Amino acid sequence: MDAKARLRFLRISPRKTRLVVDMIKEKSVGEALALLKFCSKGAGQPVYKLLNSAITNAESQFNADVDELYVKTAYVDEGPTLKRYKPAAMGRASRIRKRTSHVTIIVSNE
Repeated sequence: MDAKARLRFLRISPRKTRLVVDMIKEKSVGEALALLKFCSKGAGQPVYKLLNSAITNAESQFNADVDELYVKTAYVDEGPTLKRYKPAAMGRASRIRKRTSHVTIIVSNE
Protein backbone atom coordinates (compact mmCIF):
# COMPACT_ATOMS: atom_id res chain seq x y z
CA MET A 1 0.00 0.00 0.00
CA ASP A 2 1.48 3.31 -1.11
CA ALA A 3 -0.04 6.72 -0.40
CA LYS A 4 1.20 9.73 -2.33
CA ALA A 5 1.13 13.49 -1.86
CA ARG A 6 2.45 16.10 -4.29
CA LEU A 7 3.35 19.74 -3.87
CA ARG A 8 3.66 21.60 -7.15
CA PHE A 9 5.05 25.04 -7.97
CA LEU A 10 6.87 25.52 -4.65
CA ARG A 11 8.74 28.83 -4.95
CA ILE A 12 12.01 27.43 -3.60
CA SER A 13 14.72 26.18 -5.92
CA PRO A 14 14.98 22.40 -6.38
CA ARG A 15 18.59 22.36 -5.22
CA LYS A 16 17.65 23.84 -1.84
CA THR A 17 14.55 21.68 -1.50
CA ARG A 18 16.49 18.46 -2.19
CA LEU A 19 18.66 19.14 0.87
CA VAL A 20 15.56 18.92 3.06
CA VAL A 21 13.88 16.03 1.24
CA ASP A 22 17.03 13.88 1.35
CA MET A 23 16.99 14.04 5.16
CA ILE A 24 13.68 12.15 5.43
CA LYS A 25 14.13 9.37 2.85
CA GLU A 26 13.74 5.83 4.24
CA LYS A 27 12.80 7.10 7.72
CA SER A 28 9.71 6.36 9.79
CA VAL A 29 7.09 9.08 9.62
CA GLY A 30 7.50 9.97 13.29
CA GLU A 31 11.22 10.51 12.89
CA ALA A 32 10.74 12.38 9.61
CA LEU A 33 8.16 14.74 11.15
CA ALA A 34 10.51 15.46 14.06
CA LEU A 35 13.38 16.24 11.68
CA LEU A 36 11.24 18.57 9.57
CA LYS A 37 9.65 20.33 12.51
CA PHE A 38 13.03 21.58 13.72
CA CYS A 39 14.66 22.04 10.31
CA SER A 40 16.06 25.54 9.90
CA LYS A 41 15.84 25.50 6.09
CA GLY A 42 13.07 27.41 4.33
CA ALA A 43 11.75 24.29 2.62
CA GLY A 44 11.23 22.54 5.96
CA GLN A 45 7.76 23.96 6.61
CA PRO A 46 6.20 23.13 3.19
CA VAL A 47 7.70 19.60 3.18
CA TYR A 48 6.42 19.07 6.75
CA LYS A 49 2.90 19.95 5.61
CA LEU A 50 3.27 17.71 2.56
CA LEU A 51 4.35 14.74 4.71
CA ASN A 52 1.34 15.30 6.97
CA SER A 53 -0.85 15.25 3.87
CA ALA A 54 0.68 11.95 2.71
CA ILE A 55 0.07 10.43 6.15
CA THR A 56 -3.55 11.59 6.10
CA ASN A 57 -3.99 10.13 2.60
CA ALA A 58 -2.71 6.77 3.85
CA GLU A 59 -5.10 6.84 6.81
CA SER A 60 -8.17 7.82 4.81
CA GLN A 61 -7.62 5.69 1.69
CA PHE A 62 -6.11 2.52 3.14
CA ASN A 63 -6.91 2.67 6.90
CA ALA A 64 -3.17 2.46 7.56
CA ASP A 65 -1.67 2.52 11.03
CA VAL A 66 0.45 5.66 11.42
CA ASP A 67 3.03 3.90 13.62
CA GLU A 68 3.90 1.44 10.81
CA LEU A 69 4.30 4.03 8.03
CA TYR A 70 7.67 5.08 6.64
CA VAL A 71 8.78 7.41 3.85
CA LYS A 72 9.26 5.03 0.94
CA THR A 73 10.21 7.61 -1.68
CA ALA A 74 10.68 11.37 -1.68
CA TYR A 75 11.96 13.33 -4.64
CA VAL A 76 12.07 16.84 -6.07
CA ASP A 77 11.60 17.72 -9.73
CA GLU A 78 12.21 21.08 -11.33
CA GLY A 79 9.14 23.18 -12.11
CA PRO A 80 8.84 26.10 -14.49
CA THR A 81 11.30 28.95 -14.10
CA LEU A 82 10.04 32.53 -13.80
CA LYS A 83 12.29 34.84 -15.79
CA ARG A 84 12.79 38.38 -14.52
CA TYR A 85 15.21 41.15 -15.48
CA LYS A 86 17.27 43.51 -13.39
CA PRO A 87 19.15 46.60 -14.53
CA ALA A 88 22.88 46.08 -14.98
CA ALA A 89 25.86 48.26 -15.73
CA MET A 90 26.17 50.28 -18.95
CA GLY A 91 22.48 50.17 -19.85
CA ARG A 92 22.26 46.41 -19.99
CA ALA A 93 19.82 44.04 -18.33
CA SER A 94 20.73 40.86 -16.49
CA ARG A 95 18.39 37.90 -16.17
CA ILE A 96 17.14 36.61 -12.83
CA ARG A 97 15.80 33.05 -12.80
CA LYS A 98 13.25 32.34 -10.07
CA ARG A 99 13.09 28.57 -9.91
CA THR A 100 10.20 26.42 -8.72
CA SER A 101 9.99 22.84 -7.47
CA HIS A 102 7.59 19.91 -7.67
CA VAL A 103 7.91 17.73 -4.54
CA THR A 104 6.49 14.18 -4.27
CA ILE A 105 6.39 12.05 -1.11
CA ILE A 106 5.24 8.41 -1.03
CA VAL A 107 4.62 6.69 2.30
CA SER A 108 4.14 2.96 2.74
CA ASN A 109 3.75 0.36 5.48
CA GLU A 110 5.28 -2.55 3.55
